Amino acid sequence: MDLKTQRFAHRIDGRPAAPGVALAPLVCLTVAKPEGRRSGSTAGERQALADAIEASKSDLIGLTDKVEDADAQAILSFQIALLEDENLSGPAFAGVADGQGAHQAWCAAVDPEIASCEQAEDSYFRARASDLRDLRDRVLRHLAGEVDQAVPAGAIVAAEDMPPSVFLATDWQDGGLVLRRGSPSSHVAILARSRGVPMIVGVDVEQLESGAEAVIDGDAGVLIVNPDPAQRADYQRRLTEQAEAHKAASSFSGPVLTASGEPVKVMINITGLAELRAIDASKVDGIGLMRTEFLFQGREKLPTEQEQYQIYRQMAEWAAGRPVTIRTLDAGGDKPIEGLTEQGELNPFLGVRGVRLSLKRLDVFRVQLRALARAAVTGNLKVMIPMVTVPAELERCRALLRDAVDELRHEGCEATMPPLGMMVEVPAAALAVEDFDADFFSIGSNDLIQYVAAASRDEPQLADLARPSRAIFDLIRHVVDRVHRSGREVSLCGDLAGEPGQVAALLDQGLRIFSVAPGSLATVRAAIARYPGKVA
Repeated sequence: MDLKTQRFAHRIDGRPAAPGVALAPLVCLTVAKPEGRRSGSTAGERQALADAIEASKSDLIGLTDKVEDADAQAILSFQIALLEDENLSGPAFAGVADGQGAHQAWCAAVDPEIASCEQAEDSYFRARASDLRDLRDRVLRHLAGEVDQAVPAGAIVAAEDMPPSVFLATDWQDGGLVLRRGSPSSHVAILARSRGVPMIVGVDVEQLESGAEAVIDGDAGVLIVNPDPAQRADYQRRLTEQAEAHKAASSFSGPVLTASGEPVKVMINITGLAELRAIDASKVDGIGLMRTEFLFQGREKLPTEQEQYQIYRQMAEWAAGRPVTIRTLDAGGDKPIEGLTEQGELNPFLGVRGVRLSLKRLDVFRVQLRALARAAVTGNLKVMIPMVTVPAELERCRALLRDAVDELRHEGCEATMPPLGMMVEVPAAALAVEDFDADFFSIGSNDLIQYVAAASRDEPQLADLARPSRAIFDLIRHVVDRVHRSGREVSLCGDLAGEPGQVAALLDQGLRIFSVAPGSLATVRAAIARYPGKVA
């Protein structure tokens, strides 16, 4: 059915990438690759390419100055580093030296890299194809003398793909994003979740036409073109609830309570200090997850002890006595770090990642533990170990942390032993959780779901399998029951905690501590407030 000629309601199923709903006009983007102009000389073409690369770099640096959150800054820094990488630009300049025009030489150098990413088995590298297309086209626009494409504000934008830099330059107020190529692990999806922009992927956008009214449901992964009156009314109600929840969150103070008056803690997941600037510490119960891998990515050198200490210390000071849970480096899998993670693993998600990598690279791990032990003096800091499978791994980490504290004190430096906890994301650990000598536990639903279902959360063909099921909720109940029996705390910090539609089911399992992305605070609090209690 051609949606360009029909005017009745039509539902299109995609895949959720960022939660939330929006009702707005549909705008379809068709991005043509700019055509270059030859200067007529090899020297002229070389200078044109050098100028275009430098101008593109300046664009990204200027955009970096305008964004504050760590996710956006890390993504832009990654792109800037690519433009500075001679492994990318070198073949293009060699092509110019051989007589190619700057436009042709740049495409010849970058297009194979894009194709390589698109064909990679690892979802992380597939998602990076969008970054490379962004850089390719930005340089081409400068070569052609064209300006950046403009995306209208307040629209539901449909496109083949969207470069991160275009997303960051767009006013998404009341809008949403529909892509064919994207994935939930792409940089754009990460940005959409952090900014509360509803997003779905896997939609055939060629059927769509600009101007039609549309609804995007990022929770269900659905696009409705020309919604009928009943659908409009339903989504208008949800939009009102969404707005009221965000308004309530902005004026929120005090504990979050269920409808029956039971307190529930709601903490935040963050990647860096920049995200804390817009959050009042008194309105959250602390930081439930600080992902330190973002401190290590997109750098020529790994962060020093002093660099890490300053960041961890400032987080503890911001929290003003509230807990700050910092996860040690969770590299590997879909988060490779050049020069640190294993290369050429047959299955990175089942390979040397998380604590396995830390215990292999003790030179890096000891630096991080020293920084954490120093920062723990300044506030309520807790250390969490990822990807723990057997008790011996956690025991080894505890010994290393204790050694770091002793070493620092011997050097005359203030240090203290913070509480040491673990992520529960490996089924073997979840089933035997009572065997682990952890001070606290946090369930990582993203990995737990994909390991239980044997289905990658980043594979569109397996989207129905990589969703919470009865088996997942039974396993969560198992973990919560056993941890509570021992008098210790257990939280959930994966994406599942930030899905309002799953809050009641999680509360039914006995969970009373949630840690969510800042953009999900309002809707999760509202869902908790509506919870009447488990039906007997």
